[in-house]
Amino acid sequence: MTTPYQQPAQGTQPPAPPQPPQQPGVQAPQGAPQQAPQQQAPHQQAPQPQQQAPQQPGQAPQQQAHYQQAQAPQAHQPGAQAPQGAPQQGYAAGPVAGYTSPIPIRRTHLGHAIASEWTKIKSVRSTIWTLSVMVALVVGIGLLVAGGTNDSDYSSTPTTIPGLFGTLLGQLCIVTLGVLVVSSEYGTGMIRTTFTASPQRSRVLTAKALVFFAVSFVTTTIALALVAWMSSGMHSGPGVQEPTSKQMMGATLGAGLYVSLLGLLSLAVGSMLRHSAGAITTMLGVVLLPAILPAFLMMSSSLQTLGEKMQKYSSPQSLAALFQIDDELGTGWSQLGVLAGITFAALVAAYALLEKRDV
Repeated sequence: MTTPYQQPAQGTQPPAPPQPPQQPGVQAPQGAPQQAPQQQAPHQQAPQPQQQAPQQPGQAPQQQAHYQQAQAPQAHQPGAQAPQGAPQQGYAAGPVAGYTSPIPIRRTHLGHAIASEWTKIKSVRSTIWTLSVMVALVVGIGLLVAGGTNDSDYSSTPTTIPGLFGTLLGQLCIVTLGVLVVSSEYGTGMIRTTFTASPQRSRVLTAKALVFFAVSFVTTTIALALVAWMSSGMHSGPGVQEPTSKQMMGATLGAGLYVSLLGLLSLAVGSMLRHSAGAITTMLGVVLLPAILPAFLMMSSSLQTLGEKMQKYSSPQSLAALFQIDDELGTGWSQLGVLAGITFAALVAAYALLEKRDV
């Protein structure tokens, strides 16, 4: 028998302090020794919770309680953030109510597309070079012809004739520019960016056509008016036929409209073919072949009528009629109407193919 002041014998352990009974659903504090669950008496039964987690073999009651605590839904407090990795439940998605974007939102229209195409056409070098060469040909050749003729040469023809010779070559520059307005974007791949910014493809083609037609018409008409004015100033006097208002209109507005429609036809062909070299070659054939083939067709009696019609509506003959060189050629407005009809049909085909095909 030992007293309370005596040390326990060597090899024996002091009795463990009594542990309070652990209630189900309460997790033991961290660092505390894990106690084995005590077996309940047969006549005692633990109270059943309303919802029990599925028990796995060999799982301790503390782990079951922890599982129940993890599965229990937590009330979401305003301003609280979901823990990282936890499922996003109870958090509102979307923008915060009352937020206003600082970027102005407005519907796009044709004016925006026209502004974009105007920026493009004035930014590339091909536009400046092509229009410069066209003006140099029309004005330069026109002044050379006007300077190399006398007053007696204009006794039966108006003084606006010198502008015709420069226009026959200058129209090829407008044809080339009309093709490049569309085909250059396909060649560089920028057409994808254009259609991404403006998904309505018909609006893009309309803006290109309007901007190109306005630029070509204004530039060509100004060049022709300059040649007509300078030629009239160089040849004025008795015996010189002064151009009438109809002749002046046909030599300036009419010829400028004809060349611009020819360039618009080139734009439609470029949109359909989507290749610069192929479209330019096609348009050169459209311009040159009707002026060359009639000479061979009229050699045959059966094809003579076809040759005469083709020659009448060829580009050189149409421009000569607009300048009113001879009364037998007419005023040239019928040739202008035929070209307008062909250009309209080509534009309709270009719109249809643009909406049907991929970029």
